[in-house]
Amino acid sequence: MYTVGRVEVITGGMFSGKTEELLSRLERVAIAGVPYLLFKPTVDTRCGMEEVATHKGWKAQAHCLRPGSETVMGLIAAIGDGSEAEGTFSKAGVIAFDEGNFFSQLIVSLCEELALMSKRVIVAGLDMTFTGEPFGSMPLLMAIAHRVDKLHAVCARCGDPEVEATYSLRLLGDGSSAPSTGPVIEIGGKGKYEAVCGLCRVKAYGLSLKN
Repeated sequence: MYTVGRVEVITGGMFSGKTEELLSRLERVAIAGVPYLLFKPTVDTRCGMEEVATHKGWKAQAHCLRPGSETVMGLIAAIGDGSEAEGTFSKAGVIAFDEGNFFSQLIVSLCEELALMSKRVIVAGLDMTFTGEPFGSMPLLMAIAHRVDKLHAVCARCGDPEVEATYSLRLLGDGSSAPSTGPVIEIGGKGKYEAVCGLCRVKAYGLSLKN
């Protein structure tokens, strides 16, 4: 019987546990004895070129994939050379991508193709930039996904557990808020960004409530 795979998207703001959820799913996949492959964009060098790591220190081996090379052949090339890499790809029942927001729009058609190859695809990534705009290909991935999970952090400013922190606030070197404009891609974690709710973002950036 021909079976079609699925595309799952894990999204949300900074410090919402996206990569933790991704690695948790992959751990369950490994326990079930299903081979998987994990890819990360080459622009993310925070924990080296061969690992994905969470803010809690969880780590997993990953292959680096250059944005713009998101094709089946690009995946195989990222794994290695020759028939061994092709075999590793063929055996993998699950293909996962961390920091999906940094990949090009080619990742959308790639995920659809992988699903048609009966593979389960999991993508984790930011839904919005620090300016509050949709981030990269994530909106398109959310649209074609069979399942979307949007995670939220606790606001680093007000700390209200009843308020969802859906925004990522960029900080200056002295810990103060950066302007709400600037280069979109500036990779960092704690000390560079904070998770904040909508009201605290308005206060930090000095925006009017209508924004």
